[in-house]
Amino acid sequence: MEKYLGLVKTKNIKQGIMIKASAHAVYEALMDSKQHAKFTGEPAKISRSVGGSFTAYGDYASGKNLELVKDKKIVQSWRASDWPEGHYSEITYLLKPAKNGTKLMFSQKGIPTKEVKSVADGWKMYYWQPLKQMLEK
Repeated sequence: MEKYLGLVKTKNIKQGIMIKASAHAVYEALMDSKQHAKFTGEPAKISRSVGGSFTAYGDYASGKNLELVKDKKIVQSWRASDWPEGHYSEITYLLKPAKNGTKLMFSQKGIPTKEVKSVADGWKMYYWQPLKQMLEK
């Protein structure tokens, strides 16, 4: 279903993966600038406070932390540098302890419609695969 956010048509995505690591390890990999840069292979600067800003993949992705619950939940406003000026989506990482590690449930609301496929594929290729590789060693 398409929604209009301002003048931009948008869609939402949901993804989930299992990671053979603790929720704490997953949270730290996502929120610690050095660990984030290590698994993505690109510079990251991430504030660890609500209202603080972040950049990831160099300056490709940026936004602010909206809600942080240590080892459980991260909610951020998020935009790609090639999106329409001033347009932000909202991403949520939910971390649930599971038998063999952590179930990471991810959602992103407000992606410009024409970017949905590349954004969805990008999370899988550039985030979930290298994150699993780093944490499941």
